[in-house]
Amino acid sequence: MIKLTGLNNKEFILNAEIIEKIEIVPETLITLTNGRKYIVLESTEEVIEEILRYKRKIFNSEL
Repeated sequence: MIKLTGLNNKEFILNAEIIEKIEIVPETLITLTNGRKYIVLESTEEVIEEILRYKRKIFNSEL
């Protein structure tokens, strides 16, 4: 799960496992595998970094 900020400046938690794609439109648009879309204030690079940090936590805890 990753923490993001919506356009209303409220933080929310998103399941990184169901992200299908991330676009720059010019905001960051996240499309989930179920078709839902979220526009967030974080840059694409920041979202990717959050996903990588999340994945590292998972794989390190399995060791």
